[in-house]
Amino acid sequence: MRPTTLLSLLVALLVAGSCLADESPQTTVTLLFTNDVESAYDPIPAFWLEDQEMIGGIAEMTTLINQIRRTEPNVFLFDSGDIFTGALAKLTEGRLAFELMITMGYDAMAIGNHEFEYGHEILAWQKNRAPFPVLGANFFYKGTEHPYSQAHAIVERNGVRIGVIGIMGQDAVSAIIPSFIEPLDVTVPAVAVQRSVDELRDDVDLIVLLTHQGKTAPMQTDAESDPRLQRDIDADIALAGAVKGVDVLLAGHADAGTPEPVIHEETGTIIMQTYGQATHLGYLQLTLDDTGEIVTHSGRLIPVDPALHEPDPAIAAKLAAYRSAFPEIRAVVGRTAARMNRRYIEESDVGHLVADALLAIADTDVAFVHSGSLRKDIPGGDVRVVDVLDTYPFVDDVIVKELSGEQIRRALEQSFTLERGLLQVSGLEVTYDLSRREGERLISVQHNGAALTEADLLTVAAPGFLAEGGDLYTAFSEAEPMRSAGKVSDAVTMYFSMHDVVEIPARGRQRDLSR
Repeated sequence: MRPTTLLSLLVALLVAGSCLADESPQTTVTLLFTNDVESAYDPIPAFWLEDQEMIGGIAEMTTLINQIRRTEPNVFLFDSGDIFTGALAKLTEGRLAFELMITMGYDAMAIGNHEFEYGHEILAWQKNRAPFPVLGANFFYKGTEHPYSQAHAIVERNGVRIGVIGIMGQDAVSAIIPSFIEPLDVTVPAVAVQRSVDELRDDVDLIVLLTHQGKTAPMQTDAESDPRLQRDIDADIALAGAVKGVDVLLAGHADAGTPEPVIHEETGTIIMQTYGQATHLGYLQLTLDDTGEIVTHSGRLIPVDPALHEPDPAIAAKLAAYRSAFPEIRAVVGRTAARMNRRYIEESDVGHLVADALLAIADTDVAFVHSGSLRKDIPGGDVRVVDVLDTYPFVDDVIVKELSGEQIRRALEQSFTLERGLLQVSGLEVTYDLSRREGERLISVQHNGAALTEADLLTVAAPGFLAEGGDLYTAFSEAEPMRSAGKVSDAVTMYFSMHDVVEIPARGRQRDLSR
Protein backbone atom coordinates (compact mmCIF):
# COMPACT_ATOMS: atom_id res chain seq x y z
CA MET A 1 0.00 0.00 0.00
CA ARG A 2 1.35 3.37 -0.96
CA PRO A 3 2.15 5.78 1.94
CA THR A 4 -0.35 8.33 0.73
CA THR A 5 -3.08 5.69 0.68
CA LEU A 6 -2.17 4.52 4.19
CA LEU A 7 -2.17 8.10 5.43
CA SER A 8 -5.57 8.73 3.87
CA LEU A 9 -6.94 5.62 5.55
CA LEU A 10 -5.64 6.67 8.96
CA VAL A 11 -7.12 10.13 8.56
CA ALA A 12 -10.48 8.62 7.57
CA LEU A 13 -10.45 6.33 10.59
CA LEU A 14 -9.61 9.20 12.91
CA VAL A 15 -12.40 11.33 11.44
CA ALA A 16 -14.88 8.46 11.75
CA GLY A 17 -13.83 7.86 15.33
CA SER A 18 -14.23 11.52 16.12
CA CYS A 19 -17.73 11.53 14.64
CA LEU A 20 -18.70 8.48 16.65
CA ALA A 21 -17.35 10.10 19.80
CA ASP A 22 -19.52 13.17 19.12
CA GLU A 23 -22.67 11.01 18.94
CA SER A 24 -23.52 10.71 22.62
CA PRO A 25 -25.47 7.61 23.64
CA GLN A 26 -29.18 8.27 24.13
CA THR A 27 -31.85 6.55 26.20
CA THR A 28 -35.56 6.35 25.45
CA VAL A 29 -37.97 6.41 28.39
CA THR A 30 -41.75 6.03 28.08
CA LEU A 31 -43.98 7.33 30.88
CA LEU A 32 -47.56 6.03 30.92
CA PHE A 33 -49.94 7.69 33.35
CA THR A 34 -53.48 7.84 34.66
CA ASN A 35 -55.36 10.07 37.08
CA ASP A 36 -58.79 10.13 38.66
CA VAL A 37 -59.72 6.59 37.60
CA GLU A 38 -62.28 6.61 40.43
CA SER A 39 -63.30 2.97 40.00
CA ALA A 40 -64.51 3.58 36.43
CA TYR A 41 -63.80 0.00 35.46
CA ASP A 42 -66.16 -0.64 32.54
CA PRO A 43 -66.45 0.89 29.06
CA ILE A 44 -69.15 3.54 28.70
CA PRO A 45 -71.01 4.90 25.65
CA ALA A 46 -68.87 7.53 23.92
CA PHE A 47 -71.90 9.51 22.77
CA TRP A 48 -69.85 12.71 22.49
CA LEU A 49 -67.32 11.17 20.06
CA GLU A 50 -67.80 10.54 16.36
CA ASP A 51 -65.09 7.93 15.79
CA GLN A 52 -65.82 5.33 18.47
CA GLU A 53 -68.94 3.88 20.08
CA MET A 54 -67.52 3.05 23.51
CA ILE A 55 -64.64 4.40 25.57
CA GLY A 56 -62.71 3.31 28.62
CA GLY A 57 -62.51 0.08 30.56
CA ILE A 58 -59.72 -0.82 32.96
CA ALA A 59 -59.20 -4.30 31.47
CA GLU A 60 -59.02 -2.82 27.97
CA MET A 61 -56.59 -0.15 29.17
CA THR A 62 -54.38 -2.87 30.66
CA THR A 63 -54.18 -4.58 27.28
CA LEU A 64 -53.09 -1.27 25.73
CA ILE A 65 -50.47 -0.77 28.46
CA ASN A 66 -49.04 -4.23 27.93
CA GLN A 67 -48.87 -3.70 24.16
CA ILE A 68 -46.75 -0.59 24.73
CA ARG A 69 -44.55 -2.45 27.21
CA ARG A 70 -43.83 -5.11 24.59
CA THR A 71 -42.89 -2.64 21.87
CA GLU A 72 -41.06 0.16 23.66
CA PRO A 73 -38.11 0.27 26.08
CA ASN A 74 -38.04 1.50 29.66
CA VAL A 75 -41.78 1.85 30.22
CA PHE A 76 -42.99 3.21 33.58
CA LEU A 77 -46.60 3.49 34.79
CA PHE A 78 -47.76 6.18 37.26
CA ASP A 79 -51.05 7.42 38.73
CA SER A 80 -51.83 10.86 40.15
CA GLY A 81 -54.53 9.89 42.62
CA ASP A 82 -58.24 9.22 43.14
CA ILE A 83 -58.34 5.45 42.79
CA PHE A 84 -61.19 4.93 45.32
CA THR A 85 -64.93 5.45 44.88
CA GLY A 86 -67.77 3.32 43.55
CA ALA A 87 -69.64 0.29 44.85
CA LEU A 88 -66.82 -2.25 44.90
CA ALA A 89 -64.30 0.20 46.31
CA LYS A 90 -66.78 1.00 49.07
CA LEU A 91 -67.54 -2.66 49.84
CA THR A 92 -63.84 -3.57 49.93
CA GLU A 93 -62.70 -0.33 51.60
CA GLY A 94 -60.37 0.28 48.67
CA ARG A 95 -58.77 -3.16 48.48
CA LEU A 96 -59.98 -3.79 44.94
CA ALA A 97 -58.45 -0.58 43.61
CA PHE A 98 -55.03 -1.56 44.93
CA GLU A 99 -55.44 -5.15 43.71
CA LEU A 100 -56.10 -3.97 40.15
CA MET A 101 -53.11 -1.63 40.23
CA ILE A 102 -50.89 -4.46 41.44
CA THR A 103 -51.94 -6.58 38.47
CA MET A 104 -51.52 -3.67 36.07
CA GLY A 105 -47.96 -3.13 37.28
CA TYR A 106 -47.99 0.45 38.52
CA ASP A 107 -44.65 1.88 39.62
CA ALA A 108 -45.96 4.63 41.95
CA MET A 109 -49.02 6.74 42.73
CA ALA A 110 -49.90 9.98 44.49
CA ILE A 111 -52.65 10.11 47.10
CA GLY A 112 -55.88 11.79 45.94
CA ASN A 113 -58.78 13.17 47.94
CA HIS A 114 -60.98 10.16 47.16
CA GLU A 115 -58.52 7.94 48.99
CA PHE A 116 -59.95 9.46 52.18
CA GLU A 117 -63.55 8.44 51.44
CA TYR A 118 -63.45 5.89 54.25
CA GLY A 119 -61.25 7.92 56.60
CA HIS A 120 -57.52 8.38 57.02
CA GLU A 121 -57.18 5.19 59.09
CA ILE A 122 -58.56 3.00 56.30
CA LEU A 123 -56.19 4.49 53.73
CA ALA A 124 -53.24 4.15 56.10
CA TRP A 125 -54.02 0.44 56.45
CA GLN A 126 -54.97 -0.38 52.86
CA LYS A 127 -51.93 1.26 51.27
CA ASN A 128 -49.82 -1.39 53.00
CA ARG A 129 -51.19 -3.78 50.37
CA ALA A 130 -49.43 -1.97 47.53
CA PRO A 131 -45.94 -3.15 46.49
CA PHE A 132 -45.44 0.24 44.84
CA PRO A 133 -44.98 3.56 46.70
CA VAL A 134 -48.13 5.47 47.66
CA LEU A 135 -46.85 9.03 47.89
CA GLY A 136 -47.87 12.17 49.74
CA ALA A 137 -44.88 14.38 50.54
CA ASN A 138 -46.95 17.08 52.24
CA PHE A 139 -49.04 14.92 54.62
CA PHE A 140 -48.18 15.10 58.31
CA TYR A 141 -49.94 14.24 61.53
CA LYS A 142 -51.43 17.46 62.84
CA GLY A 143 -49.03 19.72 64.67
CA THR A 144 -46.02 17.48 64.06
CA GLU A 145 -43.36 16.74 61.46
CA HIS A 146 -44.25 13.05 61.56
CA PRO A 147 -45.19 11.98 58.00
CA TYR A 148 -48.47 10.24 57.27
CA SER A 149 -47.18 8.73 54.05
CA GLN A 150 -44.05 8.15 52.01
CA ALA A 151 -42.81 11.39 50.44
CA HIS A 152 -40.80 10.06 47.50
CA ALA A 153 -39.21 6.97 46.02
CA ILE A 154 -36.71 5.85 43.40
CA VAL A 155 -37.93 3.39 40.80
CA GLU A 156 -35.45 1.74 38.45
CA ARG A 157 -35.78 -0.21 35.23
CA ASN A 158 -32.95 -1.36 32.96
CA GLY A 159 -30.61 1.05 34.69
CA VAL A 160 -32.95 4.06 34.24
CA ARG A 161 -33.62 5.62 37.63
CA ILE A 162 -36.61 7.91 38.25
CA GLY A 163 -37.20 9.88 41.42
CA VAL A 164 -40.96 10.09 42.01
CA ILE A 165 -42.67 12.56 44.37
CA GLY A 166 -46.37 12.86 45.22
CA ILE A 167 -48.33 15.81 46.66
CA MET A 168 -51.90 17.01 47.23
CA GLY A 169 -53.09 20.61 46.87
CA GLN A 170 -55.38 22.59 49.16
CA ASP A 171 -58.37 22.54 46.82
CA ALA A 172 -58.38 18.74 46.89
CA VAL A 173 -58.30 18.82 50.69
CA SER A 174 -61.52 20.85 50.66
CA ALA A 175 -63.18 18.02 48.71
CA ILE A 176 -62.75 15.59 51.64
CA ILE A 177 -65.24 15.16 54.49
CA PRO A 178 -63.48 17.41 57.04
CA SER A 179 -63.69 14.94 59.91
CA PHE A 180 -62.17 12.20 57.75
CA ILE A 181 -58.88 14.08 57.41
CA GLU A 182 -59.01 16.23 60.56
CA PRO A 183 -55.99 14.56 62.26
CA LEU A 184 -53.72 15.46 59.34
CA ASP A 185 -52.03 18.61 58.09
CA VAL A 186 -51.58 19.03 54.35
CA THR A 187 -48.79 21.57 53.99
CA VAL A 188 -47.72 23.93 51.20
CA PRO A 189 -46.80 21.67 48.26
CA ALA A 190 -43.78 23.62 46.96
CA VAL A 191 -41.82 23.32 50.21
CA ALA A 192 -42.32 19.56 50.42
CA VAL A 193 -41.55 19.06 46.73
CA GLN A 194 -38.31 21.03 46.82
CA ARG A 195 -37.13 19.08 49.86
CA SER A 196 -37.66 15.78 48.03
CA VAL A 197 -36.12 17.07 44.80
CA ASP A 198 -32.99 18.15 46.65
CA GLU A 199 -32.77 14.69 48.23
CA LEU A 200 -33.15 12.80 44.93
CA ARG A 201 -31.72 14.96 42.16
CA ASP A 202 -28.11 13.72 42.17
CA ASP A 203 -29.10 10.05 42.35
CA VAL A 204 -31.58 9.74 39.48
CA ASP A 205 -31.92 10.35 35.76
CA LEU A 206 -35.36 11.99 35.96
CA ILE A 207 -37.56 13.64 38.56
CA VAL A 208 -41.30 12.96 38.06
CA LEU A 209 -43.77 14.86 40.25
CA LEU A 210 -47.27 13.41 40.68
CA THR A 211 -49.74 16.11 41.76
CA HIS A 212 -53.34 16.05 42.89
CA GLN A 213 -54.31 19.71 42.94
CA GLY A 214 -55.97 22.51 41.03
CA LYS A 215 -59.70 23.08 40.79
CA THR A 216 -61.98 20.17 41.62
CA ALA A 217 -63.09 18.43 38.45
CA PRO A 218 -66.71 18.16 37.36
CA MET A 219 -67.98 14.58 37.41
CA GLN A 220 -69.90 14.49 34.16
CA THR A 221 -69.64 11.71 31.64
CA ASP A 222 -69.14 13.96 28.62
CA ALA A 223 -67.14 16.67 30.42
CA GLU A 224 -64.37 16.31 27.82
CA SER A 225 -66.70 17.76 25.18
CA ASP A 226 -68.26 20.60 27.21
CA PRO A 227 -66.03 23.72 27.22
CA ARG A 228 -67.99 25.18 30.14
CA LEU A 229 -66.61 22.43 32.35
CA GLN A 230 -62.98 22.60 31.33
CA ARG A 231 -60.63 23.20 34.24
CA ASP A 232 -57.23 24.82 33.88
CA ILE A 233 -53.82 23.56 35.01
CA ASP A 234 -52.76 26.90 36.50
CA ALA A 235 -51.92 25.35 39.87
CA ASP A 236 -49.57 22.86 38.22
CA ILE A 237 -47.96 25.53 36.07
CA ALA A 238 -47.40 27.66 39.18
CA LEU A 239 -45.90 24.73 41.10
CA ALA A 240 -43.63 23.84 38.19
CA GLY A 241 -42.29 27.39 38.32
CA ALA A 242 -41.94 27.48 42.10
CA VAL A 243 -39.61 24.47 42.40
CA LYS A 244 -36.35 23.69 40.67
CA GLY A 245 -35.30 20.34 39.29
CA VAL A 246 -38.62 18.74 38.28
CA ASP A 247 -38.43 17.25 34.79
CA VAL A 248 -42.00 15.98 34.41
CA LEU A 249 -45.21 16.86 36.25
CA LEU A 250 -48.10 14.42 35.82
CA ALA A 251 -51.24 15.94 37.29
CA GLY A 252 -54.61 14.90 38.63
CA HIS A 253 -57.77 16.20 40.34
CA ALA A 254 -58.82 18.76 37.71
CA ASP A 255 -59.32 16.17 34.93
CA ALA A 256 -57.88 18.88 32.69
CA GLY A 257 -56.84 16.77 29.72
CA THR A 258 -53.72 17.94 27.87
CA PRO A 259 -53.83 16.54 24.32
CA GLU A 260 -50.15 17.49 24.06
CA PRO A 261 -47.52 18.41 26.66
CA VAL A 262 -47.41 21.87 28.23
CA ILE A 263 -43.87 23.15 28.81
CA HIS A 264 -43.16 25.61 31.61
CA GLU A 265 -41.51 28.57 29.94
CA GLU A 266 -38.94 29.12 32.71
CA THR A 267 -38.15 25.73 34.22
CA GLY A 268 -38.82 23.55 31.18
CA THR A 269 -40.95 21.16 33.26
CA ILE A 270 -43.19 19.02 31.03
CA ILE A 271 -46.80 18.99 32.31
CA MET A 272 -49.55 16.54 31.34
CA GLN A 273 -52.89 15.22 32.66
CA THR A 274 -55.71 12.98 31.38
CA TYR A 275 -59.48 13.54 31.48
CA GLY A 276 -59.81 10.86 34.16
CA GLN A 277 -62.23 7.93 34.57
CA ALA A 278 -59.89 5.61 32.63
CA THR A 279 -61.10 6.94 29.29
CA HIS A 280 -57.58 7.85 28.11
CA LEU A 281 -54.09 6.55 28.78
CA GLY A 282 -51.49 9.29 29.13
CA TYR A 283 -48.33 8.77 27.05
CA LEU A 284 -45.08 10.72 27.25
CA GLN A 285 -41.91 9.49 25.57
CA LEU A 286 -38.58 11.13 26.41
CA THR A 287 -35.11 10.86 24.90
CA LEU A 288 -32.25 11.45 27.34
CA ASP A 289 -28.62 12.11 26.51
CA ASP A 290 -25.77 10.65 28.54
CA THR A 291 -25.98 13.55 31.03
CA GLY A 292 -29.65 12.88 31.72
CA GLU A 293 -30.88 15.93 29.82
CA ILE A 294 -34.15 15.58 27.91
CA VAL A 295 -33.31 16.18 24.27
CA THR A 296 -36.66 15.26 22.71
CA HIS A 297 -40.16 14.51 23.96
CA SER A 298 -43.48 13.40 22.49
CA GLY A 299 -46.74 13.19 24.39
CA ARG A 300 -50.41 12.53 23.76
CA LEU A 301 -53.57 11.11 25.31
CA ILE A 302 -54.59 7.76 23.86
CA PRO A 303 -58.37 7.10 23.92
CA VAL A 304 -59.12 3.64 25.27
CA ASP A 305 -61.22 2.05 22.52
CA PRO A 306 -62.73 -1.32 23.52
CA ALA A 307 -63.19 -2.12 19.83
CA LEU A 308 -59.39 -2.19 19.46
CA HIS A 309 -58.33 -3.80 22.73
CA GLU A 310 -59.58 -7.08 24.17
CA PRO A 311 -60.00 -7.09 27.96
CA ASP A 312 -56.90 -8.25 29.77
CA PRO A 313 -57.81 -11.70 31.16
CA ALA A 314 -56.09 -11.22 34.52
CA ILE A 315 -57.90 -7.94 35.19
CA ALA A 316 -61.22 -9.33 33.94
CA ALA A 317 -60.85 -12.35 36.22
CA LYS A 318 -60.03 -10.22 39.24
CA LEU A 319 -63.03 -7.96 38.63
CA ALA A 320 -65.29 -10.98 38.20
CA ALA A 321 -64.02 -12.54 41.42
CA TYR A 322 -64.68 -9.42 43.46
CA ARG A 323 -68.11 -8.91 41.92
CA SER A 324 -69.09 -12.51 42.61
CA ALA A 325 -68.09 -12.04 46.25
CA PHE A 326 -70.90 -9.50 46.64
CA PRO A 327 -73.93 -11.00 44.85
CA GLU A 328 -76.25 -8.77 46.87
CA ILE A 329 -75.28 -5.76 44.77
CA ARG A 330 -77.11 -7.25 41.80
CA ALA A 331 -80.46 -7.14 43.60
CA VAL A 332 -83.10 -4.94 41.93
CA VAL A 333 -84.28 -2.10 44.19
CA GLY A 334 -86.63 -0.33 41.81
CA ARG A 335 -87.34 0.87 38.30
CA THR A 336 -87.03 4.13 36.41
CA ALA A 337 -89.15 5.30 33.51
CA ALA A 338 -86.01 6.24 31.56
CA ARG A 339 -82.31 6.83 31.95
CA MET A 340 -81.39 9.64 34.34
CA ASN A 341 -78.30 11.71 33.58
CA ARG A 342 -76.02 13.98 35.61
CA ARG A 343 -75.14 17.57 34.82
CA TYR A 344 -72.55 19.41 36.86
CA ILE A 345 -73.50 23.06 36.44
CA GLU A 346 -77.20 22.60 35.66
CA GLU A 347 -80.23 20.91 37.15
CA SER A 348 -79.99 17.18 36.55
CA ASP A 349 -82.23 14.13 36.63
CA VAL A 350 -79.96 12.33 39.07
CA GLY A 351 -79.57 15.41 41.25
CA HIS A 352 -83.31 15.86 41.53
CA LEU A 353 -83.82 12.17 42.28
CA VAL A 354 -81.29 12.08 45.13
CA ALA A 355 -82.49 15.39 46.60
CA ASP A 356 -86.11 14.16 46.46
CA ALA A 357 -85.08 10.95 48.18
CA LEU A 358 -83.36 12.82 51.01
CA LEU A 359 -86.38 15.10 51.42
CA ALA A 360 -88.80 12.18 51.60
CA ILE A 361 -86.79 9.90 53.88
CA ALA A 362 -85.55 12.64 56.25
CA ASP A 363 -88.96 14.35 56.23
CA THR A 364 -87.55 17.87 56.08
CA ASP A 365 -88.58 21.15 54.48
CA VAL A 366 -85.67 21.24 52.04
CA ALA A 367 -82.91 18.93 50.78
CA PHE A 368 -79.61 19.72 49.08
CA VAL A 369 -77.11 17.52 47.23
CA HIS A 370 -73.77 18.70 45.85
CA SER A 371 -73.29 17.82 42.18
CA GLY A 372 -69.75 16.54 42.69
CA SER A 373 -71.08 13.64 44.78
CA LEU A 374 -73.08 12.18 41.88
CA ARG A 375 -70.69 9.79 40.19
CA LYS A 376 -72.76 7.83 37.67
CA ASP A 377 -75.90 8.10 35.58
CA ILE A 378 -78.85 5.88 36.55
CA PRO A 379 -80.03 3.40 33.91
CA GLY A 380 -83.52 3.19 32.53
CA GLY A 381 -85.56 0.19 33.68
CA ASP A 382 -84.33 -1.99 36.52
CA VAL A 383 -82.12 -0.23 39.07
CA ARG A 384 -79.85 -2.44 41.15
CA VAL A 385 -78.01 -1.92 44.41
CA VAL A 386 -74.77 -1.47 42.47
CA ASP A 387 -76.32 1.37 40.46
CA VAL A 388 -77.26 3.23 43.64
CA LEU A 389 -73.84 2.66 45.21
CA ASP A 390 -72.04 3.76 42.07
CA THR A 391 -74.23 6.86 41.80
CA TYR A 392 -73.62 7.88 45.42
CA PRO A 393 -70.62 5.79 46.58
CA PHE A 394 -69.77 7.69 49.74
CA VAL A 395 -70.30 6.55 53.32
CA ASP A 396 -71.74 9.73 54.84
CA ASP A 397 -75.16 9.96 56.50
CA VAL A 398 -78.10 12.17 55.67
CA ILE A 399 -77.73 14.92 58.28
CA VAL A 400 -80.68 17.06 59.31
CA LYS A 401 -80.02 20.64 60.41
CA GLU A 402 -82.07 23.78 60.89
CA LEU A 403 -80.86 26.64 58.70
CA SER A 404 -82.05 30.21 58.45
CA GLY A 405 -83.19 31.78 55.22
CA GLU A 406 -80.03 33.87 55.29
CA GLN A 407 -77.81 30.77 55.49
CA ILE A 408 -79.71 29.08 52.69
CA ARG A 409 -79.36 32.16 50.51
CA ARG A 410 -75.59 32.22 51.14
CA ALA A 411 -75.35 28.55 50.19
CA LEU A 412 -77.21 29.25 46.97
CA GLU A 413 -74.96 32.20 46.14
CA GLN A 414 -71.96 29.90 46.58
CA SER A 415 -73.66 27.41 44.29
CA PHE A 416 -74.10 30.05 41.60
CA THR A 417 -70.35 30.63 41.40
CA LEU A 418 -70.35 27.12 39.84
CA GLU A 419 -66.96 26.57 41.49
CA ARG A 420 -68.19 23.18 42.73
CA GLY A 421 -71.13 22.76 40.43
CA LEU A 422 -74.78 23.68 40.94
CA LEU A 423 -76.39 22.55 44.20
CA GLN A 424 -79.25 20.17 43.45
CA VAL A 425 -82.35 21.06 45.47
CA SER A 426 -85.72 19.73 46.55
CA GLY A 427 -88.35 21.85 48.28
CA LEU A 428 -87.35 25.22 46.84
CA GLU A 429 -88.16 27.26 43.74
CA VAL A 430 -85.19 29.42 42.77
CA THR A 431 -84.37 32.00 40.10
CA TYR A 432 -80.87 33.31 39.48
CA ASP A 433 -78.89 35.20 36.87
CA LEU A 434 -75.39 34.03 35.94
CA SER A 435 -74.77 37.25 33.98
CA ARG A 436 -74.57 39.16 37.25
CA ARG A 437 -71.40 39.27 39.36
CA GLU A 438 -70.73 36.61 41.96
CA GLY A 439 -72.50 37.15 45.26
CA GLU A 440 -75.41 38.93 43.58
CA ARG A 441 -76.80 36.19 41.33
CA LEU A 442 -79.70 34.97 43.45
CA ILE A 443 -82.90 36.68 42.32
CA SER A 444 -85.59 34.90 44.31
CA VAL A 445 -86.14 31.81 46.42
CA GLN A 446 -89.48 30.41 47.49
CA HIS A 447 -90.60 27.58 49.76
CA ASN A 448 -94.12 26.24 49.27
CA GLY A 449 -94.94 29.26 47.12
CA ALA A 450 -93.89 31.87 49.69
CA ALA A 451 -90.78 34.03 49.49
CA LEU A 452 -88.04 32.85 51.83
CA THR A 453 -87.02 35.58 54.25
CA GLU A 454 -83.66 35.75 55.96
CA ALA A 455 -85.30 35.09 59.35
CA ASP A 456 -87.19 31.97 58.25
CA LEU A 457 -86.01 28.69 59.77
CA LEU A 458 -86.24 25.50 57.70
CA THR A 459 -85.20 21.94 58.37
CA VAL A 460 -82.63 20.87 55.80
CA ALA A 461 -81.39 17.39 54.81
CA ALA A 462 -77.95 17.13 53.25
CA PRO A 463 -75.17 14.56 52.93
CA GLY A 464 -72.71 14.67 55.82
CA PHE A 465 -69.95 16.04 53.60
CA LEU A 466 -72.10 19.03 52.70
CA ALA A 467 -73.41 19.40 56.24
CA GLU A 468 -69.82 19.72 57.49
CA GLY A 469 -69.16 22.55 55.04
CA GLY A 470 -67.51 20.51 52.30
CA ASP A 471 -67.08 21.81 48.74
CA LEU A 472 -66.77 25.35 50.13
CA TYR A 473 -70.39 25.43 51.40
CA THR A 474 -69.48 26.82 54.81
CA ALA A 475 -73.02 28.01 55.60
CA PHE A 476 -74.06 24.43 56.29
CA SER A 477 -71.38 23.96 58.94
CA GLU A 478 -72.70 26.87 61.04
CA ALA A 479 -75.68 24.87 62.36
CA GLU A 480 -75.51 21.93 64.74
CA PRO A 481 -76.80 18.53 63.57
CA MET A 482 -80.28 17.65 64.80
CA ARG A 483 -80.29 14.00 63.76
CA SER A 484 -79.18 11.47 61.16
CA ALA A 485 -81.59 9.87 58.70
CA GLY A 486 -79.23 7.01 57.78
CA LYS A 487 -76.84 6.58 54.89
CA VAL A 488 -77.45 8.57 51.71
CA SER A 489 -77.36 5.43 49.55
CA ASP A 490 -79.87 3.74 51.86
CA ALA A 491 -82.20 6.74 51.57
CA VAL A 492 -82.10 6.48 47.76
CA THR A 493 -82.78 2.73 47.95
CA MET A 494 -85.74 3.30 50.29
CA TYR A 495 -87.09 5.96 47.94
CA PHE A 496 -87.11 3.48 45.07
CA SER A 497 -88.96 0.96 47.24
CA MET A 498 -91.73 3.52 47.78
CA HIS A 499 -92.51 3.76 44.03
CA ASP A 500 -93.44 1.18 41.42
CA VAL A 501 -91.69 3.27 38.77
CA VAL A 502 -89.70 6.46 39.42
CA GLU A 503 -90.41 9.03 36.76
CA ILE A 504 -87.81 11.52 35.59
CA PRO A 505 -88.29 14.55 37.91
CA ALA A 506 -89.49 17.69 36.19
CA ARG A 507 -86.96 20.44 35.54
CA GLY A 508 -87.45 24.09 36.46
CA ARG A 509 -86.73 24.14 40.19
CA GLN A 510 -83.85 26.51 39.50
CA ARG A 511 -84.13 28.90 36.54
CA ASP A 512 -81.23 30.91 35.16
CA LEU A 513 -82.65 34.17 33.80
CA SER A 514 -79.54 34.79 31.72
CA ARG A 515 -80.32 31.87 29.40
